[in-house]
Amino acid sequence: MEQQKYSNKKKLRNLVAITNDMKSIEFGQLTEEFSSLKKIIKKNKLPSFINSENEDLALFASENKARYANNAPFPSIYFDNFFNPEVLREVISELPELGTEKNDIHYANPNESKYASKGEHRFGPKTKALLHFMNSQPFLEFLQELSGIEETLIPDPYFEGGGFHQIKPGGFLKIHVDFHKHKLMQLDRRLNVLVYLNENWEESYGGHFELWEKDMSKCVTKIAPLFNRLAMFSTTGNSYHGHPNILTCPHDRSRRSLALYYYTNGRPSNELSNDQKDRITTTFAARKGEDSRKMKIFNAVTNMANDILPPVLVRNIKKFRNK
Repeated sequence: MEQQKYSNKKKLRNLVAITNDMKSIEFGQLTEEFSSLKKIIKKNKLPSFINSENEDLALFASENKARYANNAPFPSIYFDNFFNPEVLREVISELPELGTEKNDIHYANPNESKYASKGEHRFGPKTKALLHFMNSQPFLEFLQELSGIEETLIPDPYFEGGGFHQIKPGGFLKIHVDFHKHKLMQLDRRLNVLVYLNENWEESYGGHFELWEKDMSKCVTKIAPLFNRLAMFSTTGNSYHGHPNILTCPHDRSRRSLALYYYTNGRPSNELSNDQKDRITTTFAARKGEDSRKMKIFNAVTNMANDILPPVLVRNIKKFRNK
């Protein structure tokens, strides 16, 4: 009997020892696997799109909405170092040379000399990720709070008129008011957001974004297109803006930006006149004593066409203006 008890105790001790060894091995394996998983997550983790100082977008909007509303000549604002610079540099690495593919848009007329992408056709994966974020709920709520627009903001998945913009040496974009209706969605354009992608940009290169008085009497605000600078403003019937002076950067440089436009279903009736509300083309305005007679004649003909022709013909005129 005693011998049997001793044998059972020995078996029990051996079983406990084996169990402890198994626990040790399992714990060691789990620790090793967890460590490996952490490394994989860290390696593949997407960096935050927003600069760490601005990550609380709700708070950032609340702190700046009064300034946005009160800035002259109309509600507008710009921020430096808004995005994570690492993300923007990845976007820059994907930037195409616009004008080299059939789908690229070349605006070439007395009002403008610039290039733009069409839809998402030219976006790389990093660019898509950033722009999809800028069309997402968190960013829309940020824009809604900051702008004070009461109607629900709607992004543009078609990037009509937006996406990549590039102005090459000698290029320009005269002062204008934007189209007011999205031609596909028939929504009202309310907000423009611009992100500049030009590192080491010098003042002498020009390319300043200008905001003009509602009566076109003078320029009120000039914004240099510096890297990681975000500019935004509310679009109405008299939100005159542009890059009117010829770009003087070196021939191996160009002025690059991302443009996103936001819409609502309906808008306050006092923002547009009756003849403006359904306009699907841009309205350019000459600066007194600065812009050419050719530009004035071109715009007089274009505006007349907008007033008397049906929309289908106006769209064809718009195509004619762009190469």
